[in-house]
Amino acid sequence: MTTRRQVLKGMGLGAAAVSAPIAGTAEAAPSEAIGSSWTRIEGKDKLRGRARYTADIPVEGMAHGALVTSTITRGLISGIDASATLASPGVIGVLDHRNAPRLNPQAGSPFFGPDGQFLLLQNDVIEHGGWPVALVVAETPEQARAGAERLRVSYVEQPHDIGFSAGHPLLRPALPSFGPDANKGDLDAELAQSAVTVDERYFTPPESACAMEPHAATVWLENGKIRAYDTNQAPFGVAQVLSVLFDKPLTDVRVEAEQLGGGFGGKTGVGPQLILATMAAMIFSRPVRVALTREEVFLTTSARAATEQRVRLGVDRDGRLRAIGHEAAFELSVKAEYIENCVEVAKVLYAADAIRTRINVVPLHILPPNSLRAPGTAPGSFALESAMDELAERLRIDPLDLRRRNEPEVGPVSGHPFTSRNFLRCVEEGARRFGWAGRDHRPRQRREGHLLIGTGMAGTSFLTTAFPSSATITAEPDGTFTVAIAAMDIGTGARTALTAISADVLRVDRSRIRLRIGDSALGPAWGAGGSLGTTSWSWAISSAAEELLTKLESKPSLPVSVTSDTTNEIFSLPPRERHAYSAIFAEVAVDPATGEVRVRRLVGRFAVGRVVNPLMVRSQLVGGMIMGLSMALHEQVVRDEVTGRQVNADFAGYHFAANADVPFIDADVVADYEPDNPLGLKGPGEIGTVAVAAAVANAVWHATGKRQRRLPITLDRVIEG
Repeated sequence: MTTRRQVLKGMGLGAAAVSAPIAGTAEAAPSEAIGSSWTRIEGKDKLRGRARYTADIPVEGMAHGALVTSTITRGLISGIDASATLASPGVIGVLDHRNAPRLNPQAGSPFFGPDGQFLLLQNDVIEHGGWPVALVVAETPEQARAGAERLRVSYVEQPHDIGFSAGHPLLRPALPSFGPDANKGDLDAELAQSAVTVDERYFTPPESACAMEPHAATVWLENGKIRAYDTNQAPFGVAQVLSVLFDKPLTDVRVEAEQLGGGFGGKTGVGPQLILATMAAMIFSRPVRVALTREEVFLTTSARAATEQRVRLGVDRDGRLRAIGHEAAFELSVKAEYIENCVEVAKVLYAADAIRTRINVVPLHILPPNSLRAPGTAPGSFALESAMDELAERLRIDPLDLRRRNEPEVGPVSGHPFTSRNFLRCVEEGARRFGWAGRDHRPRQRREGHLLIGTGMAGTSFLTTAFPSSATITAEPDGTFTVAIAAMDIGTGARTALTAISADVLRVDRSRIRLRIGDSALGPAWGAGGSLGTTSWSWAISSAAEELLTKLESKPSLPVSVTSDTTNEIFSLPPRERHAYSAIFAEVAVDPATGEVRVRRLVGRFAVGRVVNPLMVRSQLVGGMIMGLSMALHEQVVRDEVTGRQVNADFAGYHFAANADVPFIDADVVADYEPDNPLGLKGPGEIGTVAVAAAVANAVWHATGKRQRRLPITLDRVIEG
């Protein structure tokens, strides 16, 4: 019988390429590609400055656009005087609401419907500070910026409202985009019968993504078709929205990106740079690049919404939860309906007789919020896990014991079985590594000189699944395989991971893989978001590889291509609870005289499925933990109440963790496997961030005896008289 290994040899593959047998044959053996720590494919190019980001790629005949943003938060444009701008050297023209192409008002998200933030330069209405009101196009970036500074825009200012609170008179239920609220049992009755309760409110501020690379796009037309280089996390999804916005067939829109200098959710959708560059390319009939300044990134691209969350917990004297109530209010833009589902963790993490969740929103005159790394779960876990720590305090038991006593056997709300659940393994392994045993659970018991020392922990779950994607694999005459999928490497190492996965499923050496990503023309594929990228893309690659290897058994002439689409496979999965898990442990030192909090140690243990590349996964987890530390102690968008504008729209005013803030970090995984994924994968990209803020806040309480229910934990709320 001819094996697939012999088929591949017949294709001209050398010994190195066939060193691992083909899956499904009698000689099948594990590949060495998955599970090996090898460095990034593009690492040397980035180190040497050869990697090309969107704003680095030249296009012949390119002009440049510079934004003009509103200086008011709400009102109408009463006049635009472009005479001085048009007389400026190099200026080609000015786009504003009077001459810009008309956009399709139905463009938006498949989950949330039409999105007003896409409708740039369509009318004279201003709904938030920093709204783009014009684009000045010139021969050079400097000439465009100089022309933009000379544009005179006058306004009729109207009263604005940016004051968010759960008591706002415009508070209303959110659209049910994330499914129904939880309504298990009788929450009020269970709370009334509980021996110990917690009923507290927790607050998280708006936060920005702060990716290193600012947003940029270069757009031109080829025979009426839109071509674009753009900074985004989802080339195919962005092309879809762009096609609707400009009433073009999807086949007439192509969006590419070679590299992305970070995203964190801030580049998941269609950014203003792409819309405005497309408009300008159409009007001026030449390629146009729009590269946002750092301030414009803050003012015109999405941020995480502020939340106010009420958590109610009720427990028997023995520590068994009777009730979990989690209500969240979000600030919302009047232009678009988008929320982060921060109550989801309350439906999954702990068993209880009654569980109720609610999500409400307050529409305000603010920049439309969108996803930020670990959307929903990051602010949601801060509230829930802070409340769990308060409950343990009132019960006078170890916070670990409280979690052990409330481990569910099935989904607490859904009743569905867990595909795999290793939450307590994360807790136990993290506690052992941290040295939690013997901790005095009373606050203010440890001192080092004038410093107060405290420790805290928190845990969480994070939804893991896969979304439909397509992939094409071609067996080439030279014995290599071209793997094409519209994935995006946002700096996480997706190229490296997908090359390993491709080598594994094709059972060849990774040097035989040619990977093509970052191009919407490669077909439908989920973007790099929600920790769903690798799980979704690898499934499509695995399916295509299986079909291709079957086809190669008949020894066809080469090249031979196979395209897979995982829609039917994924949508036919049975209902189950699919999650990754983590436990975070923190040690802090607090100076009560100044209010300064220093995180000394962070230990995290994670159940994230089968690990493709341990080196890159650890990098993801450590990076996520640093972002969680930053959320705990530093990050917040600050808006001026009078003007409504963000006042810290730069890296000097918007604080996040720098090298001096980052302590020793110990991040590792526990054995885990996702049986509903062909390769056993879960997404590790976001779960590192999730529980850190609660762990730090709980440690600050342990050090000082003062609860921190509002992020970030600033000096004024810690300092003692």
